[in-house]
Amino acid sequence: MRIHRLEISAFGPFAGTEHIDFDRLSAHGLFLLNGPTGAGKTSVLDATCFALYGSVPGARQEGKRLRSDHADASAEPRVTCEFSAKGRHFEVSRIPAWNRPSARGRNGYTEQKANTLLRERVDGQWIEKSGRNDEAGAEISSVLGMDRDQFTRVVMLPQGDFAAFLRSKPADRLDLLQSLFGTQRFEAVEHELARRAADSRAEVAGLNNQLDLLLAQARSEAAPPEQDLPGALPQPEGPEELLDWLQESVAARAAALQSAAEQAEAERTGSARRLEAAAARAARQAKLSAAERRRAAADAAAPELEEKSERLGLHRKAEVLGGQLQAMDRAGDAEERAAKAMVAAADELHAAVLLDPELVALSVAAGQGDGGPGEPFFGAEVLRSELTRLRSLRAVLEERLPDEARLDGMVARRTELQTTLKQLGQASRAGAAVLDALRDEAAALQERVQPLEELAAEAQLRTKEAAAAEELVAMVSRHTAAVQVCSGVAERHRLARDDHQNHRQRWLDLREERLANAAAELASQLLPAEPCPVCGSPEHPSPAPAATAALAVAEAERGAQEACEAAEAVLASLETELAEVRQQVAVLAAQGGDTPPEEARADAALAKERADQAVLAARELAAGRERQMELGDQIAAAESTQAATESRIAKTDSTLLEVLEQADALDGALRKLRAGYPTLGGRITSLSGTTALLERTDAARTSLEQARLRAADAGQQLEQALPDSGFESVDAVRSVLLPAPDAAVLEAAIRAGQDEAARVAELFAGEELTLAARELEADGPVEAAELELLRAEADAAERTARQAVVGAGLADKSVLTVRRIAADYARLAASGQRPRERAALLTAVSEAARGAGDNTYRMSLNSYVLAARLEQVAIAASERLVGMSDGRYTLQHTDAKAARGAKSGLGLEVVDQWTGHRRDTATLSGGESFMASLALALGLADVVQQESGGVDIETLFVDEGFGSLDEQALEQVMDALEGLRDGGRVVGLVSHVPEMKQRINTQLQVVKGRNGSTLHISDDAVA
Repeated sequence: MRIHRLEISAFGPFAGTEHIDFDRLSAHGLFLLNGPTGAGKTSVLDATCFALYGSVPGARQEGKRLRSDHADASAEPRVTCEFSAKGRHFEVSRIPAWNRPSARGRNGYTEQKANTLLRERVDGQWIEKSGRNDEAGAEISSVLGMDRDQFTRVVMLPQGDFAAFLRSKPADRLDLLQSLFGTQRFEAVEHELARRAADSRAEVAGLNNQLDLLLAQARSEAAPPEQDLPGALPQPEGPEELLDWLQESVAARAAALQSAAEQAEAERTGSARRLEAAAARAARQAKLSAAERRRAAADAAAPELEEKSERLGLHRKAEVLGGQLQAMDRAGDAEERAAKAMVAAADELHAAVLLDPELVALSVAAGQGDGGPGEPFFGAEVLRSELTRLRSLRAVLEERLPDEARLDGMVARRTELQTTLKQLGQASRAGAAVLDALRDEAAALQERVQPLEELAAEAQLRTKEAAAAEELVAMVSRHTAAVQVCSGVAERHRLARDDHQNHRQRWLDLREERLANAAAELASQLLPAEPCPVCGSPEHPSPAPAATAALAVAEAERGAQEACEAAEAVLASLETELAEVRQQVAVLAAQGGDTPPEEARADAALAKERADQAVLAARELAAGRERQMELGDQIAAAESTQAATESRIAKTDSTLLEVLEQADALDGALRKLRAGYPTLGGRITSLSGTTALLERTDAARTSLEQARLRAADAGQQLEQALPDSGFESVDAVRSVLLPAPDAAVLEAAIRAGQDEAARVAELFAGEELTLAARELEADGPVEAAELELLRAEADAAERTARQAVVGAGLADKSVLTVRRIAADYARLAASGQRPRERAALLTAVSEAARGAGDNTYRMSLNSYVLAARLEQVAIAASERLVGMSDGRYTLQHTDAKAARGAKSGLGLEVVDQWTGHRRDTATLSGGESFMASLALALGLADVVQQESGGVDIETLFVDEGFGSLDEQALEQVMDALEGLRDGGRVVGLVSHVPEMKQRINTQLQVVKGRNGSTLHISDDAVA
């Protein structure tokens, strides 16, 4: 992955828009990102991380604080990064969430959502890939092969984090290594093994519970009813023996209950036979009594049944003529309705003849009609002839309806053409005016452009001169400020040096005084039974007297020594600071910072004025030329439009004359057909109504004639049928006819009476009533008390037998159930062996995977994998640390067992090749610790790059830490970093160490100001 360009707007400390050309920086392989504290060096790295991943590292990840506080309130924060990876070229632009000023928003602001645009350059063209934050982030992570955490630890090497990582306990290294190498899957394996072990143990526990449940079920099933228990019986202890004993007990009880059930069933059968015989005799006697009552009722209803039969016979004879009567009634009703309809139609036609001009022919025939009362005043032939004429006329009018529609279209077309002709005339006049104005503007513009060409040609040169002059003014200002700072530091250094000399002299004086009283001091430190530091004897017979003055001198000397050392530390710090500011003054002076300020400002103002004039001329020239091209296109378009307008005017005028001639001819022909109506449709509607009236009148006449014929025919047929039916008149027939429902009721009553008489006779002829009569005569009636006594005996026997059968059935079921439980228990006990073995195996594997059980190193599976990765990192880091430490130090992974049962496997040791000893990383000095942590970071970056699928990381940033190195160590570290550059990588170092500023000529300088920071690339920085 290589970064080409970064653009920062209103982001962090940068109020304006800053452009960083990383291709320009990358041309030298190694560049320095420097600037004062708080200027924004780290913000450049934050902007790069935010552009790629939408967030910044660490505690600075507060999206709403990414926007610059120095920027204008309406300035939109934005970071744009152009980079390449895996042979593809991308540009990503991100806007963080921010509050935009708004009059309608809450508290005067409106929250703007975060926005992202990802583009890819394909065949020289930028193609948009995504406009969504999540999609763009997923695409970038896929192309780079790293997430944000990996990127910030592999591309942006945070020295503080790796120094802490270097000194941390093995258990504390787990989180960083796991986040970089993504070994969460091994933790998932540990959890899965634990889950499977727990499932297996649960399965075994479930099997045991099932076995216990089966034993409990067997005991419950085999337990006899309480009343059968003679007392508690001893039971076998083993489960198999207990099940055998339960089966034998249940079988014996089932046999006894089955015998009792058979005896109870025999008693129930005898009681049921006696009850059934008595009940049958009582039922026969009841049936005999009921049959005698029905026979008496049938004899009483016989006279009424005879009368109903006679009435039904007369109705059946009259019913033969019912069809003729109904036909005559219907014909009479139809004739009456047809006469009324004829009267209504004739009245409606008489009124229409007086008002409708289409019925002139019928009005002429008035008085010549042959109709009777309620009929038209003219004959049927005249009516039908007029009806035929009107139908023909309507057909002709309907055929001409399209012509009327065509005429309407011609009228609309005429209006449209007249409007178009008027609009074209107006457009022609307006187009001519516009064309003249464009030609005049083009001529005037040509006169203005010519003087600007010479001045615009110098715009680029004058702009460069103005930028150089403006940069010189800034350099002079910085040089003046640096000189003032240097004077202040020099004064503080002088005072610190004098203070250090005074404290040193005080310490030396007290030391001389203490040495003079050394015997008293040594004697004050002697302890009983402890050897003397001088003679070695544990006995101290006569120590020198411990004078109070000697002890006080020793205490004073220690205080003076501590004060001297503190003054020396202050002096050393000020010496470093003084060297840095002097170096900065020298660098600024070499870059022109010692130029007189008035001269620099005057030159800058003059150069800016000349550049502004040239830039303004260039802008006006570019705008003029662009306007000339626009005017040329507009004049050509206006000329073409004007010619097209003139052509359309001529064509429209010709078409309008043709449409007017056709419309006049067609309107004359249709006016005759309308006959005074507004439209042909209106006359057709009128004709349709008139035709319908004539059709209704003709239909009413025809219906009346047919109804009269049907009524006469029906009366004649009824008169001919009367003699054969036995009736003298129609009224006699009507008097005996019954309504259909009454006839049906009468017929049903007659049939029911006859059926009842037949059934009664059949009953008395049957064997059952005959037997009942003989039993009643011989034995007398059956008493109810006798039946109740027999029924009670049968019910008692039934209950006893049912209980016995149920008890025997339950006993048999218990036998089968206990046998099934015994078989299930044997099968389940046999099938549980493999789950128990599997549960024991999985539990052991799970305990070992999580660092427990037989795992003596208490190293989990995840830690084991990370230990292998840490070993690779240590090897890769040692390759660089050997060069940095002049071959003295290497890093080595150790899996030594931790004390007090702590987890092991992620330990690091430093191997001193000069002494051959191994020691803890916490024993390294400040400079050694920096070199080791830098080597560790670079080694980790190499290993992570390999683990990420061979991602090619061409750009690296190393952040701070170089100030702790001496000159030789710094030289060795720089050689190692230059080795990275020789491998094709671009390395950016973040530091303000003066020696690095002298050594690295390519610099990205961050300049801090009251109104925000700015960025400047320097390719020619010198010592």
